[in-house]
Amino acid sequence: MITVVGIPGHRRVELFRAAAVAAGWPAPAVVGWRDVCAGDFALAPGSMVRLESPGEDAEVDRLLRGADRPAGHGEIVGLAAWYAGFVAAARRVERAATGPLTTPVDELAVMFDKRRCHRLLRERGVPVPPGFAATSYAEVRAAGWPRVFVKPAHGSSASGVVALAFNRGRVSARTSVGVEDGRLYNELRVHHYTDERTVAAIIDRLGADGLHVERWFPKATHVGTVFDLRVVVIAGRASHVVARTSRTPLTNLHLGNARGDLAAIRAAAGEERWAAALQTCERAAACFPGSLHAGVDLMFAPGFGEHAVAEVNAFGDLLPNLLVDGRDTYAAEVAALPSWAVPV
Repeated sequence: MITVVGIPGHRRVELFRAAAVAAGWPAPAVVGWRDVCAGDFALAPGSMVRLESPGEDAEVDRLLRGADRPAGHGEIVGLAAWYAGFVAAARRVERAATGPLTTPVDELAVMFDKRRCHRLLRERGVPVPPGFAATSYAEVRAAGWPRVFVKPAHGSSASGVVALAFNRGRVSARTSVGVEDGRLYNELRVHHYTDERTVAAIIDRLGADGLHVERWFPKATHVGTVFDLRVVVIAGRASHVVARTSRTPLTNLHLGNARGDLAAIRAAAGEERWAAALQTCERAAACFPGSLHAGVDLMFAPGFGEHAVAEVNAFGDLLPNLLVDGRDTYAAEVAALPSWAVPV
């Protein structure tokens, strides 16, 4: 039996439940994050527990942050408080569970802290861009790197990410962050800021909740656009891959970007380099040995001679309509469950 802890009715929950039923499992029970936050929930004895994203529910977001008011639509606020609340809520589930979690909370906590995740990957020999933790624009500037990615330590879906370049005293920042009435918002378009005071103010606001800064890793291009890969690793094996193409440094698909021609990109890389890149994704996922699945973001350098991991995502498996051997990511995860063993 499987229990999904998520947002009832959300497509992530429903797609997984449909995959489980199609595979002959009993329909998974659903426990809402609101109930977990309230401490008013129960798990069936022995049930395997899948922790699903708590996103896209304003009240859950408020509860996790311990805030008096809901955030505005897309508002970027209280990320450190959200992270603390999310980990605490996941711990409540962990304590109540008598069966295994498909994503252990210790591993979830690392994946949702980009600083800790980057450090772990580097220590395990997974190729990553050089990076450091920061809390302010001044610290980013002082690093002396001409191009960097500034990422909120606990952000997701490109929220708050700033692609920043310095050139002869000039500043160029591309980000989905919009500013209105002194508040920051994650918007569905990429802004271009060149006023240093504006850029510094944005980064300083984000820095209050912690930043992860990476030296810019130049991405390979295909048909005039830069791209990276989202690779879903399931039970230790690279399974589903999507190429995300963009004309800006931010490749997230919800920002108006498009899926690229994966077969053509694979052919351009060549089988040896492609296989090496997927092995790197598997090594990155292996840093989280108790997790059934992980979404790994991988970047190729121009010419495909090098590659590096940008992030590892606990909830990086939502790739609608992407089938491998007739299965989407959820069906592949369900199929892997019988042979998947949680390490002791």
